[in-house]
Amino acid sequence: MKISYPHTIENFAGEKLIFHGVEKDPDSDKVIVENFVTPGHGPLMHTHYLQDEQLTVVKGKMGYQILGQEEQYAGEGETILFKRGVPHRFWNAGQEILNCRGFVKPANTIVFYLSAIYAAQNKSHSLKPEKFDGAYLLTRYAQEYDIHEMPPFVRKTIIPITYRIGQLLGKYKHFKDAPEPVKA
Repeated sequence: MKISYPHTIENFAGEKLIFHGVEKDPDSDKVIVENFVTPGHGPLMHTHYLQDEQLTVVKGKMGYQILGQEEQYAGEGETILFKRGVPHRFWNAGQEILNCRGFVKPANTIVFYLSAIYAAQNKSHSLKPEKFDGAYLLTRYAQEYDIHEMPPFVRKTIIPITYRIGQLLGKYKHFKDAPEPVKA
């Protein structure tokens, strides 16, 4: 899948994400990101198993939380690093649009994955992605990403069944150019 930069995605909940491009570092590459989040919104508790995510608040107030820890807050000019493998979430904790800039490193499949997740959220008009697209993404990229707010029964039983039904019904043709998952 070829992506040209800048690449902008938006979901119905008021999250806008701009991927400005990919930069090379000595040890890997990183995708440069900028987000705009409306008050009270932000991604669910999730994990990037293979990537670090760093965000610097440009404008507004960001709430953030590491799984099992207390909620914390960052203001303008403050930088937060979410280490790979650590479940986390963040949200707009202020009254104006939250704007952050940062990176995800290494880039891997993040641009495709988040673009597809946002599209699936827009299909369902919910933070829960459209069921077949969500099952495809959570199954195909299970070694790279996880959403922790999903009950274990849904994750271990419902998602695999839905994924298989989607295969049988031909629901995944629009993913024919999806990048191969990165192996851990």
